[in-house]
Amino acid sequence: MKKFLVPIDFSDASINAAKYAVALTSQVSEAEITFYNVYSSISLPTLSSKEEGSREQISLNELNEIRTQIGEGRNISLAVEEGSFVDMLYEYVLGHGIEMVIMGITGSSRIRQVFMGTSTLNIIRKIDCPVMIIPAEAEFKGLKKVVFTSDFTDVARTTPFVTLKEIINTFKPSLEILNVDSEHFVELTPEYKIEKEAMEEKLGEYHPEFSFLRAYDFLEGISSFVESREMDAIITVPRKHSFLSQLFKTSHTKKLAYHSRVPIITLPA
Repeated sequence: MKKFLVPIDFSDASINAAKYAVALTSQVSEAEITFYNVYSSISLPTLSSKEEGSREQISLNELNEIRTQIGEGRNISLAVEEGSFVDMLYEYVLGHGIEMVIMGITGSSRIRQVFMGTSTLNIIRKIDCPVMIIPAEAEFKGLKKVVFTSDFTDVARTTPFVTLKEIINTFKPSLEILNVDSEHFVELTPEYKIEKEAMEEKLGEYHPEFSFLRAYDFLEGISSFVESREMDAIITVPRKHSFLSQLFKTSHTKKLAYHSRVPIITLPA
């Protein structure tokens, strides 16, 4: 995993994500980072071709300024395109062999949370590579401990082990595997034990630690776990009704509290 794409719309959140990406990949051998901007394809009828060209140059100049400020000495390329953000991002990832997208997200208001959440989820669902979502206030302090959330349902078939291993091999964090369910009691059911054995068989080389947490509210459960264990990132496989979808739909601000600090890495199913 060496090619990283950082979408930048010049918001504080996207610039913070760029800082995070530069720090995160500093220890990755031969990492290639691209700062990427898409400007709107909607043009005024009076715009000349020269003025259209200047919009691209303005974006390039601003990206270059960001690169100068935070990426000195790094292998960072710049790319600017015109069009629909999600569509252009999808095509760029596909055409340039991007192995991870690192992007910011903000939530200064309820409306903005919904908008940004929808946009982010559309990107995650469309592109076929991991997406790392960086909270607006997150500061890189290392990626030493990550937690992979699993529903422990047919894990051998539904878990993208190859991609998960690539992330662990690239950044070399310790791995914890978490299942949050409202039905857990003192002892695991035979079904859960079988799924745990399948997970151990696939990931045994990383010596993961397993946790089975009983909680009636999934978001509060994982929030508590992340805080108490001082996790540096959450890894998940988004599916319909997954906690990532819930994250942007919940009306309870307190459930988003942990998200202000901990990045989320989504894996393509």
